[in-house]
Amino acid sequence: MPHPDSPLRLAVLASGRGSNLQALIDAIGEGRLHARIVGVFSDRRDALALQRARDAGLLAEALRARDFDTRLEFDAALFERVDAVQPDLIVCAGYMRLLGQPVVEAHRGRMLNIHPSLLPAFKGLRTHEQALAAGAPVHGASVHFVTPELDGGPVIAQARVPVRGDDDAPALAARVIAREHPLLVETLRLFAQGRVALQSEHVHLDRAPLPAPLQLDADDRLPA
Repeated sequence: MPHPDSPLRLAVLASGRGSNLQALIDAIGEGRLHARIVGVFSDRRDALALQRARDAGLLAEALRARDFDTRLEFDAALFERVDAVQPDLIVCAGYMRLLGQPVVEAHRGRMLNIHPSLLPAFKGLRTHEQALAAGAPVHGASVHFVTPELDGGPVIAQARVPVRGDDDAPALAARVIAREHPLLVETLRLFAQGRVALQSEHVHLDRAPLPAPLQLDADDRLPA
């Protein structure tokens, strides 16, 4: 992690609209997050996230998986570009490709993912449909360290969203994404302050094991 006076250097991986990326760009621009986005990377050349990055004057690069013989070769080429910008932290914000074990292990403790469920519930895709089908009374989002297990890394923080009786997947998704943005910003604020680390497969806050994920409060803050 950087010196406390230096901005946290972030590399962002995204495959889609980039709304979480935009939340980071806005938070940095407004002085709410002491960080600098040093590159945005995608597996899709048409990802809106890349255009958001370019509009903000950020480095934006894309590689196509079909140009490589294997997933591991694609991962290696992508992370060669990521590592070149020397990030303190890599943020998977709507990055839809599975990452192979070699790059995950090489960046253990320095790569986060934001997932639209209260992990360990509803891993993988179509989480809102999963939550509704299961009759879950509460849904939400989680920020966790990336490990080789899909959506299985230690969870740092979560935001809870009540499920309403008249919810469908789009309505629930809209309320979850609105909480994802402050959840990600708040989690990264703790990293920028040098307060969060992964040690022995456990999240540590202020050098002590975190007994349970932090919970975003009604004011969109983490009580930490």
